[in-house]
Amino acid sequence: MSHLDPLESIVDTVIAPRAAELDRTASFPREAIDALGQAGLLGLISATDVGGMGLGLAEATQVVERIARDCPATAMVVTMHYAGTTLVEKYGPEDVRRDIAAGRHLTTLAWSESGSRSHFWAPVGTATADGDHVLLNAGKSMVTAAGEADSYVWSSTPVAAEGASTIWLVDRRLDGLGSPRPFDGLGLRANASAPVTAKDVRLPLARRMGEDGQGQAIMFGDELPTFVNLIASVSIGLMEGALQRAVKHVTATGFAAGGTLAELPTLRAQLAQARNAVDQAKGIRAMALASIDGGAEDTFLRVLQVKACAAEAALSVTDTAMRVCGGAAFRKDVGIERLFRDSRAAAIMAPTSDVLFDLTGRLMCGMPLME
Repeated sequence: MSHLDPLESIVDTVIAPRAAELDRTASFPREAIDALGQAGLLGLISATDVGGMGLGLAEATQVVERIARDCPATAMVVTMHYAGTTLVEKYGPEDVRRDIAAGRHLTTLAWSESGSRSHFWAPVGTATADGDHVLLNAGKSMVTAAGEADSYVWSSTPVAAEGASTIWLVDRRLDGLGSPRPFDGLGLRANASAPVTAKDVRLPLARRMGEDGQGQAIMFGDELPTFVNLIASVSIGLMEGALQRAVKHVTATGFAAGGTLAELPTLRAQLAQARNAVDQAKGIRAMALASIDGGAEDTFLRVLQVKACAAEAALSVTDTAMRVCGGAAFRKDVGIERLFRDSRAAAIMAPTSDVLFDLTGRLMCGMPLME
């Protein structure tokens, strides 16, 4: 049985029916996450020797894309879980790995800070030595599943080593962690994305992931390829969802004098251009995945391209869906305006499209990526 078989049932019976309500109330999709866990899908990329499915990034992008067609907010929670799991699998303790594989542990990334903005690889939050522990102090500006995930894959300045950052696995229930305000935003309203603060959070040194000061290398080498492809898949999924709803509307909506909106050449042309944009984003993702899998020389270029290309395409495609459907697209029951709002996030989510474009240009011009 394919990993997508149980997913389809969960989307149809749990995720899609509640997507609009969760968006309206800005409520976390706990029922969906529990269902995904019970189906083994939270352990999709966990190794088989700890009880996971042992699948890879390509399969993870399929899961995220399918969920995003109906609920991008839930897809973003799953994205951040897979992103965190990527590092937990390589650097984390076996007990947490087994809990993730069993579907009873949700993790997420906690990297963005107001002091570092979109330069996530250079946090300003600190980790101070305290015997065989460290004390974490930070203000994370935007954490998906804040207060809902079981753990945070956390970044800080190094304890003693040179380097930009160090990575930690932080239990969400530790004293000193807090989320000062609930999320009430424009889009992705159900993913509990909110600030998280740490005030003298005492964490065992054993919960360090990788070596002190090696966080930037881990972020770019181990995490970035996974993260950008998954975020791109959220954008691709919601574009597919927007086009499906737009086509349904124009083929079912008629004129009093006869005929449907689909008979208007201008609308068909706009839909065709949107279809092309979606497929171009899919093509770049396919190239990125193939480059990663094969260790190609152009891998880093493809990694820099994939999120930015999909994010920018999503802005255009959801705008087209709104225009094609006219005033009807403003109605919540049509479902397009929610996807339109959700599509705004990827382009400004670190690393932002502008940062990725700059890094791509630097790579093209033979310039150092960091100065």
